[in-house]
Amino acid sequence: MRKIVAEPLTPEAFAPFGAVFDPPAPKGRVYLDTSLVNLRDHAKASYSIVHVAPQLARPLPLSVVERHEFSSQSFTPLDHGRFLVVAGPKNGEGGADLDRIRVFVGSSFQSFTYGANVWHGPITPIDNPVRFAIMMFNDFVSGDEEVVRMSAPFAEVEGL
Repeated sequence: MRKIVAEPLTPEAFAPFGAVFDPPAPKGRVYLDTSLVNLRDHAKASYSIVHVAPQLARPLPLSVVERHEFSSQSFTPLDHGRFLVVAGPKNGEGGADLDRIRVFVGSSFQSFTYGANVWHGPITPIDNPVRFAIMMFNDFVSGDEEVVRMSAPFAEVEGL
């Protein structure tokens, strides 16, 4: 099984998959809208909040990837805690290239956006439960989200 060492979530390292936003300076503002993508005029903005339990297994197994072919997907943590950001390129057939998946560790003060049609893992807190605000575009049909669940992990994350 492939072992992946988690790396820090930085704008430079994550650039092939989307954008990372550090918190604004005091009394400042950071606009995440520069990274938002909606490839369907009829899709509506969708803003949600999810409460996610941590994944405590070490090494942490990866067995699910997903993509939103027509929409970016942005996350802002609402609680303190580290979380995994899993992303990778497409293979020659358009599916996830599991051999080139990368794993990043984000902090409570970072927001990030997966680009449209980017294969990624589900948001995964690694120390404690974390709530996230999520922004994307949906028309609530099956093409909004493609999820692939493997019967066994395709990789394990180390270095947490």
